[in-house]
Amino acid sequence: MPRIHPSAVVEPGARIADDVVIGAFSVVGPDVELAAGVELRPHAHVRGRTAVGEGTRIFPFAVIGEEPQDKSFSGETTRLVIGRDNVIREHVTIHIGTQKGGGCTRIGDDNFIMNGVHLGHDTQIGSHCIIASYCAFGGHAVVEDYAVIGGLSGVHQFTRIGESVMVAAASALSKDAPPFALVAGRRARVCGINAVGLRRRGFSAEVRAEIKHAFHILFSSKLRLGPALERLRAEHFEHPEVGRLLRFIEDSKRGFCR
Repeated sequence: MPRIHPSAVVEPGARIADDVVIGAFSVVGPDVELAAGVELRPHAHVRGRTAVGEGTRIFPFAVIGEEPQDKSFSGETTRLVIGRDNVIREHVTIHIGTQKGGGCTRIGDDNFIMNGVHLGHDTQIGSHCIIASYCAFGGHAVVEDYAVIGGLSGVHQFTRIGESVMVAAASALSKDAPPFALVAGRRARVCGINAVGLRRRGFSAEVRAEIKHAFHILFSSKLRLGPALERLRAEHFEHPEVGRLLRFIEDSKRGFCR
């Protein structure tokens, strides 16, 4: 049987696994699904068509699955999907998607989302990310796996942050952050590769050297973007990471940090 505090409000229709814990004064809406091992701390608020994966913990005063902050939203049936083993700390807000944005806000697995973070509608967060306190993401932002976002940073809507990016605290991103980069600044710029993050992820010295070489050609060689990409395509790289970096840049619609 779930452990539900007497003061909690769990509306009829909610689907709750047998070992879920719901703390005092929490609210669970009728379209919510809580998987095994989910814990809602006191005063957590989960509504909308929201699915929360196994082992995820949601802390006090987080507001999960409410309507998007989008003036065009008029009650369409959209969703929020949260994966397993996430930590969602105090006062975090994560909203359901919009039809024009694909209909689903999605959070992957094993993410650490610190207090006061806002993830706007249709945001797509990968897995194994760390998002520090008071970061704000506009709608439709994309964050790939293993990214780390420093506290008080702001991310413009539709901006993409590549895998294993490190965003320095109090940065503002209005353009895409290329995979494996260290970016910083009021209008964030590439400061080098995220060497610490790559080592922690287990990338070998050879892989790190190839990524560093690619960054040199793209950002330090003074080549224009087209010739820089052509030069990288012509070189033989033994590992796939540089290929992922090139595809990310080629797919950029907003432009990317330089």
